[in-house]
Amino acid sequence: MSEKTPLLNYRLTTSTGPEVNDVAANRKAKWAGEHHVPRSPPTAIIKTTRKLGVLLGVVIPTLLSMFSVVVFLRIGFVVGQAGLYQSIAMFLVAYIIITMTVLSVCAISTNGALDAGGAYYMISRALGPEFGGSIGIMFFFANVCGSALYVLGLVEAIISAFGVPEESVAVVGGSYRVLPSGYWWSLLYGTILLFICFIVCLVGAHIYAKAAFIIFLIVATVLASIFSSFYIVGPRVITLPETSAINGSTHATANYTGLRLHTLDGNLWSSYTVDYTTGTMMSFATVFAVMFNGCTGIMAGSNMSGDLKNPSYSIPRGTLAAVLTTFITYNLLALLAASSCERRLLQRDYSFMGAINIWPPLVTVGIYSSAMSAAMSNLIGASRILYALSKDDLFGGVLALARKTSPSGNPWASVLVSWLLVQMVLFAGKLNTIAGIVTIFFLLVYAAVNLACLALEWASAPNFRPSFRCFTWHTCMLGILGCLVMMFLISAIYAFASIAFMLLLLMVIHYLGPISNWGYISQALIFHQVRKYLLMLDVRKDHVKFWRPQVLLMVANPRSCVGLLTFINDLKKSGLYVLGHVKLGLLDELPSDPLQSRYNSWLTLVDHLKIKAFVNLTLADSVRRGVQNLLFITGFGGMRPNTLVLGFYDNCPPQDQLHGEMIPSPGSSFDSVCPNKQSALFPNIRDVDEPKDLEEEEYVSMIADAVKMGKNVTLARYFSQFNREEVLGLSRKAGPHQGIAGPFVDVWPLNLLRPDSRSYVDICSLFLLQLACVLHESRAWSQASLRLFLCVEEGISLQDEEEAKLQKMLKELRISAQVQMVAWDKVVALHWLSQKREGKVADENGDWTETYPNNAAQLTDEYIHAVNNFILLQGAPQPAVRFLYLPHPPADTSRYQAYLHQVDLLSRNLGPTMLVHGVTPVVTTEI
Repeated sequence: MSEKTPLLNYRLTTSTGPEVNDVAANRKAKWAGEHHVPRSPPTAIIKTTRKLGVLLGVVIPTLLSMFSVVVFLRIGFVVGQAGLYQSIAMFLVAYIIITMTVLSVCAISTNGALDAGGAYYMISRALGPEFGGSIGIMFFFANVCGSALYVLGLVEAIISAFGVPEESVAVVGGSYRVLPSGYWWSLLYGTILLFICFIVCLVGAHIYAKAAFIIFLIVATVLASIFSSFYIVGPRVITLPETSAINGSTHATANYTGLRLHTLDGNLWSSYTVDYTTGTMMSFATVFAVMFNGCTGIMAGSNMSGDLKNPSYSIPRGTLAAVLTTFITYNLLALLAASSCERRLLQRDYSFMGAINIWPPLVTVGIYSSAMSAAMSNLIGASRILYALSKDDLFGGVLALARKTSPSGNPWASVLVSWLLVQMVLFAGKLNTIAGIVTIFFLLVYAAVNLACLALEWASAPNFRPSFRCFTWHTCMLGILGCLVMMFLISAIYAFASIAFMLLLLMVIHYLGPISNWGYISQALIFHQVRKYLLMLDVRKDHVKFWRPQVLLMVANPRSCVGLLTFINDLKKSGLYVLGHVKLGLLDELPSDPLQSRYNSWLTLVDHLKIKAFVNLTLADSVRRGVQNLLFITGFGGMRPNTLVLGFYDNCPPQDQLHGEMIPSPGSSFDSVCPNKQSALFPNIRDVDEPKDLEEEEYVSMIADAVKMGKNVTLARYFSQFNREEVLGLSRKAGPHQGIAGPFVDVWPLNLLRPDSRSYVDICSLFLLQLACVLHESRAWSQASLRLFLCVEEGISLQDEEEAKLQKMLKELRISAQVQMVAWDKVVALHWLSQKREGKVADENGDWTETYPNNAAQLTDEYIHAVNNFILLQGAPQPAVRFLYLPHPPADTSRYQAYLHQVDLLSRNLGPTMLVHGVTPVVTTEI
């Protein structure tokens, strides 16, 4: 043949194996546990047996996918440009990269049964639907474009050999040039070839398997003829293609010398020059990128898993055998070409193997056969990926048509859609630009497979125990890095574009896709890392300067405390936040644990309110016992609650703050949110007339229990009146420079139920200050203003001194607050007047006679009402929340009701109020 097939049509293309799956794909979906996947009608499922072994099922598809046209057209290009030494180095590097990916494929494939989708199925089941779905879409488009590329390459090769030139010039040997040429004729030829591929794929995978075996025999015969030709064919002069005359070169011929040492010596080192098919200067990077494209297609065996007798046995052995065979073949051909062909022949005629063959047309047959095989494999692969995507229902009804199968189980609808898309791509004509993107898409898929195996290995999940153990996380990491490096080596722009496209698809599936039951590897990785760091979190190394609030908020019914839930979320300062709930009952009296079914409802509420909290439920015969259990067992290691938050015990009617909200039901997708779902999640609000679950004594006992356990206690009152959006919305919209003041947070660090006390620096007061400061430092409350009230006696000369001490303390503690001096002489006078009437005198320590075990017993309602009114008078403008000092519960349990009564009077009608009692040091002046 006087005209040679140019490399341009093939050089940037790649190939993958067919996504061939047997008719048992629908049946296997049931065993995969995918209950949300639509099933084909029972009549569409026919029982079949797996018949393919290692050779027919894995080795042959992988060899055809990896050889493709590379073995015929790229060997001369690589050796001619890079020389033998660099060519062997390129093959070594390329095969190290793909071997790392093969090891990951073998590991995943031997860890369980594979279903339709091949690489997509591996990635999605390991990394989750978001990552798997995005990679699956890219894999699908890569196969579609790859099929079109091979068809177009085959068309241009046929026209190059048999087409009538558009120019009216005489062509030597033109007697066999009978095919019209031109865009529309090329499109017609491509459509005919693609239709043949479509018919084969439409009939079923078994027809493709037979066709692939026939093509393999043809390719093997051609390879045998090529190897024998190097020894049989003697030296000759080869006429170079007309397009190889670069820059007016007069060399129209080149020599084939046969196996000669001097020829080998001239081809050992690199000699990069202009590629005659593209006119661009070659370099190590560009030649390596071209050569690497021919090393892909390693997924063919794993994609045949549906037809294999024993996938766990066949895939590792078959894939590794195919990779080793192609590696040896490529290197032997490179050595023979370098030993028998002049450099000019290798650089100016990439299809020289036909010219030196014992029967030149045989190489052309091999090129056409391999191109046709690659086109079919990409088409059937695209259809199987599309079918797997539609079956997993990641895109809702968009891919509903692709789920349809024939009575024999062949996904004809997916084949039809894939064929139509390939046909549309054919209209684009030459696709060298798209070819680069396709190659990068395949590399991204290989990187994702390595990432899936790496994630499974790092997660240390007990169920990840593949029978193929010749891999480590080092091989996975090397595979990932190798694929990424190759992506950017081929084209940095296309690499960034493909990654951006993948991330876009990932976000779309994450926000719009359904919740799957495949298991999320991210959860396993997070668990592994959290466990490791929790073990490193040593409670013996705790220090006060790193203290943060770790809150256990007891919730009876979340309907009535939405405001408190959101407020505590702001107060936690990146600390532990746990929602605790006690269900009354005994497990002995119940058939099963009633709490397991309620966790999803609580977690749904957490997601709905957008708070960062854990949920801990317990079953107990009393609320007090349940709170004790939660305080004892909640948390791990150094992450345990240090502060207990309780709602206040009063007779205020609860309000349903979830009424009319829209909460997604557990397990539903984002497009199935239904109103009033909370009616099924949580019980209705308790009526005012209904009895409470605990008495006053039990409530105070819970406070005392927490103090005994060394926990800080906070009582939250009137947070049904707290609306976070109203409190923070105005200042957030206005901004810090709009002249609109933020909300106020009032702090009363003095024990107002002990008028004889003047200390502002005890542990409880400092804890109260710390909580208020933590709230102020949160981003949402950054515009708020702290007001610190210092109670003094009017006219006392120590006022300035007291204020100076307090200001100094605030400065040392780095707390920014407005200090307001308030005189409360008249309020205190009421207390002393009542004591004078009763004849009681305090001793030097401020303690009263034995008749009253603590000072709180001496307080009158009149005095406490006066303190309450005094606080109300100082609250102008109205604060968003108040922090008050909560006294220690009395030691005498008979005084519990009186204690609760006094706290009730003190905080009555004050609006959202936090009554705080601290028992642990939480502030320090040290660095």
